[in-house]
Amino acid sequence: MRLQDRLDAMRADFENGRFPLVPTRDQLDTMERATRSLVESGQADRALKAGDIAPGFTLMDADGNSVSSQAILARGPLITTFYRGVWCPYCNYDLQALEDLRPEIEARGASLVAISPQMPANSRKSQRDNKLGFPILSDVGTTVAAAFGLRFRLPDDLIEVYRQFGNDLPRINDDPAWVLPMPARYVIGTDGVIAYAEVNPDYTRRPEPSDLLPILDHLRVGSKG
Repeated sequence: MRLQDRLDAMRADFENGRFPLVPTRDQLDTMERATRSLVESGQADRALKAGDIAPGFTLMDADGNSVSSQAILARGPLITTFYRGVWCPYCNYDLQALEDLRPEIEARGASLVAISPQMPANSRKSQRDNKLGFPILSDVGTTVAAAFGLRFRLPDDLIEVYRQFGNDLPRINDDPAWVLPMPARYVIGTDGVIAYAEVNPDYTRRPEPSDLLPILDHLRVGSKG
């Protein structure tokens, strides 16, 4: 099943009360209004795009190890996916789909990392629950997300809904600011140039992971030329 089909089915289950957490109509309206506002703000259009230089970063993985984008790019291309957190089921499905594709990504000489504002303990839970073989890096304070143009603050009414759902982001992220990255996926070439960018102001919409493979094939052919 395509990733987006899985996400659409999950959204239908959530909105029709087939989740353990059953949202009210007011909560759903607040969530939809916040997503629409972020889409209409045009922030996704201002985020980094293909052809831009990717900001370098060094972040901690779930085990406390330092991971450098520069070191990864010295070995081959880097796929970077920005992830809202362990509490987001859409993001978890996205990570699972990327894990399914990971052998093909690595066969093309590329590496895969996810970047989240959450603390390492929550990244360990994400990796364990989703059975991931790639690291989730902690971007505490969303500094790297901001450098890519992805950071946004949740509106006050959505903050209240998240609190009602038990999603205490200041505790999960060790950051009082109530900010998140827009979900996004980047392919960065060994020269540091972004070869592919997909930014999603609507967190329920995600590109198919298989879209990455032609990009990696192109980069591999280019590196041999």
